[in-house]
Amino acid sequence: MGSAEMCRDLATEVEKLLLQPSPYVRKKAVLTAVHMIRKVPELSDIFLPPCAKLLHERHHGILLGTITLIMELCERSPAALKHFRKVVPQLVKILRTLVTTGYSAEHSISGVSDPFLQVQILRLSDSMNDLLAQVATNTDTSRNAGSAVLFETVLTIMDIRSTVLAVNILGRFLLNSDKNISAVQRHRPTVVECLREPDASLSRRALELSLALVNSSNVRAMTQELQGFLEYCPRDLRADCASGILLAAERFAPTKRWHIDTILRVLTAAGSYVRDDAVANLTQLIGGAQELHAYSVRRLYSALAQDISQQPLVQVAAWCIGEYGDLLLEGSCEETEPLQVEEEEVLALLERVLQSHMSLPATRGYALTALMKLSTRLRGDNNRIRQVVSIYGSCLDVELQQRAVEYNTLFRKYDHMRAAVLEKMPLVERSSSQVDEEAKESKEVVQLLEADPVPTEPQASKLLDLLDLLGGTSGDVQQRPPLDPSPEGTLVHLLDLPCAPPAPAPIPNLKVFEREGLQLILSFVRPPGTPALLLITVTATNISEGDVTHFICQAAVPKSFQLQLQAPSGDTVPAQGGLPVTQLLRILNPNKAPLRLKLRLTYNHFGHSVQEIFEVNNLPEETWQ
Repeated sequence: MGSAEMCRDLATEVEKLLLQPSPYVRKKAVLTAVHMIRKVPELSDIFLPPCAKLLHERHHGILLGTITLIMELCERSPAALKHFRKVVPQLVKILRTLVTTGYSAEHSISGVSDPFLQVQILRLSDSMNDLLAQVATNTDTSRNAGSAVLFETVLTIMDIRSTVLAVNILGRFLLNSDKNISAVQRHRPTVVECLREPDASLSRRALELSLALVNSSNVRAMTQELQGFLEYCPRDLRADCASGILLAAERFAPTKRWHIDTILRVLTAAGSYVRDDAVANLTQLIGGAQELHAYSVRRLYSALAQDISQQPLVQVAAWCIGEYGDLLLEGSCEETEPLQVEEEEVLALLERVLQSHMSLPATRGYALTALMKLSTRLRGDNNRIRQVVSIYGSCLDVELQQRAVEYNTLFRKYDHMRAAVLEKMPLVERSSSQVDEEAKESKEVVQLLEADPVPTEPQASKLLDLLDLLGGTSGDVQQRPPLDPSPEGTLVHLLDLPCAPPAPAPIPNLKVFEREGLQLILSFVRPPGTPALLLITVTATNISEGDVTHFICQAAVPKSFQLQLQAPSGDTVPAQGGLPVTQLLRILNPNKAPLRLKLRLTYNHFGHSVQEIFEVNNLPEETWQ
């Protein structure tokens, strides 16, 4: 309440009280000095000498008041600013003590040591990079008090222009879901700009932070920036960048067409760096978007014609051309530029993929199956396709040879069944009558048919009819050695399902997840002929009132195992106990080690995006012993 005149008269008295023995008096004197400086700035010089001594106090109130007084003096006097630069080491010491040990528990809030004092010191300090990093690391941001300290740390870092610290600490800061903290989104342009920094550690941290910033409102802009970065980023960052873009697209895609375009751009720019399940995810996405079949096959054909080196892109393109090749040859698609394609051009492109030294065996399998499917899609003569198929009947790759032998026999002996066997893949969950047809599309057709349970009698009779392809009988199959290196023996091995030995005792099912009506159940099969192989069928059911959409199940196993995820039967789990979604996991365990399985679920339910990551450690012993 004192006036300016009173402040001038009593300034020297207050200065003396700053060094009084009583802590309470010293604290009140400091607060009075702050008031006097604000009223009469020319009194600053009087209070400069006592402040340095007061910084050695351990009393919370005196320290907090002294730092506030120093701030007021520095703001009003350049001489004071110069004078107090020498006390920075003492400020660092105080802050380090707060961060590591704390002064007293009575001034801690929600486990954060004296946040008010920490904030005031940060506001005053400007040359303590190491200490700022320590503050950010040791501060618990799950509470508002910790968030306040971290927020002031970020502001201090921005003021001293320490870019590396800023990007690192903003990453931690954005992990907090508090609505006030989400305001840091305004720094998004700065973070994106850091992607172009030559410093590898900075660009990596900026990439992680950029991916964390993606949400439904900025997914288009952020994805465009990240795709630009993907084209020139270092090789050691391409896998993380590609995977991050694909995950963001799965979670926040505004439309299916945008989702397809985004995955295609990633496959084109960095196809060899994408996740193993990228091919299955994109084929499932395209298959479920019937209105985009013509658009997708044209886009993929154009991309394949320009580059056949990106193997995942080639595999998806071959699959799509095989499924929807008839749409490629029809009139122009409204959503793409006019594209006139002749049948011979399509066949020549797939033959180029088959002959390329860059093509993996799995890629050649996709191309050969695509050619076979085009034999029912194209209107021209199939002699060229027959010749290619017959050539690969003597291929050194056993799986490719096996496919070629089957397809060639289909041409020669079962041509009347070819159109039905090679019809388009269904969008719904497969039924038992579709097993053979889907096996043609599998990258591991032999293992897939071995993994299926013994079919019922009507289906068994159909498969026995197929055994006539070899001119043999079911009895011959039962006496077959386990591993026959000849092509004929391999094909018998493929088609001997009805004559398999009796199945072992069933392994009990295991429920591993349940939330708001969505359940996940694992069922297990170990084929008798391959004891190291475990087949896990993941079944998702939904008894709630709302559909579960955009359902994706991903799995991981320890490095000593080999895991293959088959494409799921769909991405929507209907409400009220509708048709479940199933997905097959194939796990090879040559060492018979105890199995640990990590699952990641992402889906939309009741208008909310859900992500769950959990580990399954209680698998039955029968799955690995």
